[in-house]
Amino acid sequence: MKKLFTYFETLVDPYGPYPREDTPPQTLWRFMLGYTRPFKSVFWAAGILSIVVAAIEIGLIYYMGWLVDLLTGSPAEVWAEHGNLLIWLALFVLFIRPAIQLVDVLLLNNTILPNLGTLVRWRAHNHVLRQSVGWFENDFAGRIANRIMQTPPAAGEAVFQVFDALTYSVAYIVGALVLLYGADLRLMLPLLVWLVGYSLLMRWTLKRVGPASQKASDARSAVTGRVVDSYTNIHSVKMFAHHDGEINFAREAIEEARRTFAEEMRIYTVMDFVLVILNGLLIVGVVGWAIFLWMQGSASVGVVAAASALTLRLNAMTGWIMWALTSFFRQLGVVAEGMETIAQPIDLVDASTAKPLAIAQGEIRIENLTHRYGREIGGLEGVNLTISAGEKVGLVGRSGAGKSTLVKLLLRFYDAEAGRILIDGQDIAHVTQDSLRSQIGMVQQDSSLLHRSLRENIAYGRPEASDAEIWQAAKEAEALEFIDTLEDPQGRKGMSAHVGERGVKLSGGQRQRITLARVILKNAPILLLDEATSALDSEVEAAIQDTLYGMMKGKTVIAIAHRLSTIAEMDRIVVLDRGLILEEGTHSELLARGGVYADLWARQSGGFLGDEEGVS
Repeated sequence: MKKLFTYFETLVDPYGPYPREDTPPQTLWRFMLGYTRPFKSVFWAAGILSIVVAAIEIGLIYYMGWLVDLLTGSPAEVWAEHGNLLIWLALFVLFIRPAIQLVDVLLLNNTILPNLGTLVRWRAHNHVLRQSVGWFENDFAGRIANRIMQTPPAAGEAVFQVFDALTYSVAYIVGALVLLYGADLRLMLPLLVWLVGYSLLMRWTLKRVGPASQKASDARSAVTGRVVDSYTNIHSVKMFAHHDGEINFAREAIEEARRTFAEEMRIYTVMDFVLVILNGLLIVGVVGWAIFLWMQGSASVGVVAAASALTLRLNAMTGWIMWALTSFFRQLGVVAEGMETIAQPIDLVDASTAKPLAIAQGEIRIENLTHRYGREIGGLEGVNLTISAGEKVGLVGRSGAGKSTLVKLLLRFYDAEAGRILIDGQDIAHVTQDSLRSQIGMVQQDSSLLHRSLRENIAYGRPEASDAEIWQAAKEAEALEFIDTLEDPQGRKGMSAHVGERGVKLSGGQRQRITLARVILKNAPILLLDEATSALDSEVEAAIQDTLYGMMKGKTVIAIAHRLSTIAEMDRIVVLDRGLILEEGTHSELLARGGVYADLWARQSGGFLGDEEGVS
């Protein structure tokens, strides 16, 4: 039995190769078609089997009516004339019918449901990860994750309903009409009248349930986004004592989710009530008409029995069919809501002719670089700067001066609105993003880590590194002194200990040292330092400074610092203000000039610059 399950579970590989699209289909049906293409042959088989199963059910009702008529004769005559057929019918019901239904449910439950959801989730996650940093900055991580999680099961459930209920029910109703037509043409009339009423009810329900379901799904995603936002920033919530504020903030979204869900449920209540009335008319119409025909001598007892069994079966099925159909459209509503995230075009792509970046020396040339984030203020304006291979340059400026914008553009987290950046003469807009970022090591002020082991976090810089290289990088980052003392709630110790979401189980200084170790291990020819020692105490910073200067040897370095003393030894210092380069030179040259840098140095309190509003 295990081999049988395995066979059907592996009929479709959800991780198989597929053409990646930078601009996915924007219509629901084309979107679904793209994701379900690997299941084409499976869908054909499931559809045919669904029709066969429905035909068998109708056939059994027909033969039950036939059997009732048959039993009006003597037992000896019945057995003599029909014994072999009865035996074959029994064998069919006992063995062949279960075998057909087994294959049907194996295709639905073991091939389609697990693999389709996995395929959608895998491809959707793959697509979302290719989005730019700016794309992620414009949405809630919780809402993105919620859509990645809820869309695949919704797509799987929608497809499941097509073959488990919709194909089956259509085949069943057609078969019922044929059966009644064969018994007596007049028996079709009440079923046809019922079918018209049922179709009108279905149309009314489906017209409303899709939009209602999408609104409810949107509201649920909003709840997830707000709740995850609170959890992610729990330190701020606790520190500012905003428990009640966060509860009220979440309550607004939760209440909207309740209201939209209640509106959706009203549709189902009306549907259920009308359906009961329609089904009552069906039973009275078909069974009553069959009895009338029997009383007139136009129908046998078997016809009455078959008509009664058929209508009772339809009565039981109609609620299920309607729920299946509404579930189908409700799930499509969830998929449509998920498409708002997972079908968005990739907003930052490699050029069709992009080649890997080849670094020979590491010279960076910035030409007329402008980027305002589509606004009037902030960012950079016409910046020209050349950083020679192996040169160490410090970037200075108040918050909003454009320092971080320059770094983000160098990493190509955004495409510049004007101008260009060249590395060893290669325009970074014309090289592959992965090759560009693989040649740049960066230590950020926000040293968040992955919720994985310390070993995995450090090895993120170079996954193929040996354990010895990982330990050496940790040693150079002055991290060994605390690594050996760590233990997580699951009992994992040292390098195997997990650090919590964003590294929350470590102090700011510990996280920064792990980040440093990761960059040391990467050993890229270009090094970006964004307040690399800001989270360290003075004693550890002094030790780390030697490590940083060791890391800088032979590399092209750009270092951002508010604490000017940390970049005083750079080959050159560039002063930015409001997106423009105001001054550049060595520390002593800039002090001697008595300009902006000298003023900042003189006015610096505790080694930090004052802040101004704006985008950095």
